[in-house]
Amino acid sequence: MTSNVGGIDRVLRAIVGLALVAWALGLIPGVAPQVWGWIGLVPLGTAILGWCPPYTLFGLSTCAKR
Repeated sequence: MTSNVGGIDRVLRAIVGLALVAWALGLIPGVAPQVWGWIGLVPLGTAILGWCPPYTLFGLSTCAKR
């Protein structure tokens, strides 16, 4: 499993993932918690692993060239 998610991409995925999980847990004031927020675990997981399965399928990579 070769890394295919670059630095900025990882940071953005982590931020979006954390925001969605916070939404699911009801941690955002004034916003009702929703079950759909748990989908945030997907971008959070890809940010942690540095690997995105759809990127592999389509031959994409946001990693810097070596």
